[in-house]
Amino acid sequence: MQPYLTVTDRSSAEYTDRRSRFIAVVAPVASEQEALAVIREISKEHWDARHNVYAYIIREGNISRFSDDGEPQGTAGMPVLEVLRGSGIVDCVVVVTRYFGGVLLGTGGLVRAYSSAAKGAVENATIVNMEPSAECRLKCDYNRYGMISSVLAESECADINAEFSDAVDLRFTVRMCDFAQLDKKLTDLTAGSVKIEKIIEKYHPFLKK
Repeated sequence: MQPYLTVTDRSSAEYTDRRSRFIAVVAPVASEQEALAVIREISKEHWDARHNVYAYIIREGNISRFSDDGEPQGTAGMPVLEVLRGSGIVDCVVVVTRYFGGVLLGTGGLVRAYSSAAKGAVENATIVNMEPSAECRLKCDYNRYGMISSVLAESECADINAEFSDAVDLRFTVRMCDFAQLDKKLTDLTAGSVKIEKIIEKYHPFLKK
């Protein structure tokens, strides 16, 4: 499992050049089928636009695709794809809709416009690190609950949840790269009385720093 960057939800941006409007939308997708569904949805929404250019990168299978959708070859889809590659994000699709303003922009103008719109949408997105992580649990007595909660917070654990009965049942998610250090710290602090149980390894989103 290797960490990767992606977006959490849809975002958009608009760029205008000589009355041509370029509306870019970036969306998270988990497969090529999902990417194509987003493209169809946006193309249907903007059925009256001159072009609906797109590009997407899917991590599984290392898939990348783009379309100029009638624009001169190399002036639209590829620049949008290069914006994605430059950002490092995967499992996402960008669709840039163009409403023609009546003035030809030329090759350089088109590349600049599509790149600028796509870059704006990516910059407006919430980008997260999908990091190899472990969903864990531990049990502790009430006297140690406050101290252990502080350690979990300092270790940037996520999804911390506590259930209270005869003892405290804590569940949380920690980055795999931090697991050993956290385990040792809690072992040292509790003289070995608290043990972390690893339930499952998975990817978990952490905000990009």
